[in-house]
Amino acid sequence: MTDDLIRLTAGEAIALLQRREISPLDLIDAAEARIAAVEPAVNALPTLCLDRARDHARRLMRGEGREAEAQPGWLGGLPVTIKDLTDVAGVRTTYGSPIFRDHVPQRSHPLVERIEAHGGIVIGKSNTPEFGAGGSTFNEVFGRTRNPWNTALTCGGSTGGGAVSVASGEAWLAQGSDHGGSLRRPATYCGVVGLRPSPGRVTRGAVNNMFSTLSVQGPMARNVPDLALFLDSMAGWCPRDPLTYDAPARSYADAVAMAEAERPRRIAFTADFNGQLPVDRETRTLCSEAVRAFERMGCVVEEVAPDLAALGEAFLTLRSQAFVVDREAQLATHRDLIKPDIIWNTERGLRATPSQLAWADRERAAFCRRMAALFARYDVFVTPGAATPAFDVMLRNPDSIAGVRLENYMAGSMINAALTMAGCPAVAVPCGFDQHGRPVGLQIAAPSRRDDIALQAAALFERASGLDRRVPIDPRPGKVPPPES
Repeated sequence: MTDDLIRLTAGEAIALLQRREISPLDLIDAAEARIAAVEPAVNALPTLCLDRARDHARRLMRGEGREAEAQPGWLGGLPVTIKDLTDVAGVRTTYGSPIFRDHVPQRSHPLVERIEAHGGIVIGKSNTPEFGAGGSTFNEVFGRTRNPWNTALTCGGSTGGGAVSVASGEAWLAQGSDHGGSLRRPATYCGVVGLRPSPGRVTRGAVNNMFSTLSVQGPMARNVPDLALFLDSMAGWCPRDPLTYDAPARSYADAVAMAEAERPRRIAFTADFNGQLPVDRETRTLCSEAVRAFERMGCVVEEVAPDLAALGEAFLTLRSQAFVVDREAQLATHRDLIKPDIIWNTERGLRATPSQLAWADRERAAFCRRMAALFARYDVFVTPGAATPAFDVMLRNPDSIAGVRLENYMAGSMINAALTMAGCPAVAVPCGFDQHGRPVGLQIAAPSRRDDIALQAAALFERASGLDRRVPIDPRPGKVPPPES
């Protein structure tokens, strides 16, 4: 029965909970057994809080803490994982940093409070790069997290542990965050689904860069209906985040259920932004073939992309300011404990002039206008979910993509970061496998605050592909494929 339970979708498990055919304690037991079986191979959940989870389960079973039961997003006692950037009261939370190796917060992040109020039970903290900076999940506190499809490969970053936890069956849902692709790239590498919501859709709590829209919190799951359900658990106004707004009148789960009737009519697709970004040849081919599934549904698919101009430089300029806000003080006091990528980002931000910052904002605004023009003609915008499949787990980032040498660790992320800059909701959804068996995915974006449209299009594609039925998987050893010539 334990193995059967971990293979249920989140929706199926919640239905059983609602009918009282199983209890939250049954699911915690199943998750604990699965974690014990797969963690030695993947290292996705280095911190567990199973006693705390069982206490929460017993409260729910006594009828306590069920005030949100009639609301969208009710999880009914389903175990979930929380990224180790996000505080959980009484649970070790390190942010992947040796500075906070022994940190135990007294209060949970507002998003965790919301998830728990919606019946989600936190069973563990998922691994992340130091302070969430990096496209491969490793840190000096917990080490490296490995991809269950091939444990010689990275799971991506920075929500790498969350992606692995759902792909390998340790949990049904995972919370994460996304700045330049931190939900979308790990989902793509691990063959699951992840959503970067519109800014303000999900609370970020009392962060220092309160009014920045680059970093967001969001959900990860094994299929799109579960993803929409978890977004419903997260969505809504939060008094501690002034950018948040009310949840929609129609739940995201209900919107996904109507995907067939409300399918997109016109779809814009690009494999590499008309050659402006390096993308592996096989990834371009697989994604170009996969998007044609929409044509078989009666949609019009056209190859088109906005001009990126100098968006990459603008993104790095604005991203570096976030690092100044978050890391300037720590750089002065704990420089020896901070990894080089973070030092580089922070010092880059400290060197930026007011004119450079003003230019970056103007460049971003111009790109947003070009994206608005695109969405005036097309319902969704589709790209590859990542520029390259998963790479060697021992690397911080690939040296090159499609023969183009990368100048820094973020250079391979612009296919995701471009949509970050536009404020678009974007879903990563599996679309196939390369010749080495590595997952490849699509990134489906919609206009800002139309997360429902992105989810509906992703749900239609998922139903056509059936790839959601390939997870959870048992971790598989393998070798690092050679780079494309």
